[in-house]
Amino acid sequence: MADTMETSPQGLERYRPWRRVAETGFWVLVLTIHMLFNSITAWIDLRDVAFVQPLVWELSSNLTVGLLIPALVAFERKFPLRWDTLRRNLPWHLAGTLVFCGVHVLVMMALRKAAYAAVGASYTVGPWHSVFAYEYLKDVRSYVLILCAVFSYRLLLLRLQGEARVLDAPEAAEGSAPVAGTAARPERFLVRKLRSEFLIAARDIEWLQAQGNYVGIHVNGHDYLLRSTLADFLGQLDPARFVQVHRSFAVNLDRVAEIEPLDSGDARLHMKDGSRVACSRRYRNALGGA
Repeated sequence: MADTMETSPQGLERYRPWRRVAETGFWVLVLTIHMLFNSITAWIDLRDVAFVQPLVWELSSNLTVGLLIPALVAFERKFPLRWDTLRRNLPWHLAGTLVFCGVHVLVMMALRKAAYAAVGASYTVGPWHSVFAYEYLKDVRSYVLILCAVFSYRLLLLRLQGEARVLDAPEAAEGSAPVAGTAARPERFLVRKLRSEFLIAARDIEWLQAQGNYVGIHVNGHDYLLRSTLADFLGQLDPARFVQVHRSFAVNLDRVAEIEPLDSGDARLHMKDGSRVACSRRYRNALGGA
């Protein structure tokens, strides 16, 4: 039940303000280690070149990959790779590997030419079709490994944050027929968090937030994820109680304490739990009954 949930600060809540810094730091560390190992390996293999040359090659390559990672993550959010979307979205990702490699090669070569020109040297590029074919084999591997790392990280956060799902509706009594025009609305949601399971009531939800392929459910100062779009999930809730107030947010009208108008025509909603939710002027009319 909602009132049995833990109220002490959790590690995930403390981590949240540092999340972007930690994510960026992770990729910087991984790419830096990758760059140094590859530079040393290439230098040992070639023997007759100064170490700075393989260092420049690997720095330009890994820097370009690092710049492409946010675009790749955004692309996967638009075309998610799940079992139910694999057949539809896999061709998009196959095409994405070609674009990923093409941008990688062009930016990488431009950086190398600029670095060589800065010291009065020239960087020679072989036949473009050969270069692209060679780099593509490596870039496909990088593409897949990046997505694997992203999926693993999301799964870890999901386990720590807790994943909610709608409880199965009770089966109708034998011989009874469903009432026409009625739709079952979920009253409770089952949340799995690490090895624990508990229920939250729909009426206890304060607000909702669209988060990629999930909806964030805010309850008593905690956030849980449910795999759905915001529009689809709202369609399951009581429209007299839950309304959309922003492209990415919806609120429980019973939990709105104050509506603060802004000069832009938008508003800021002060919720009874002390949190604040953005409200765009496009959705202001939905608050008429609040």
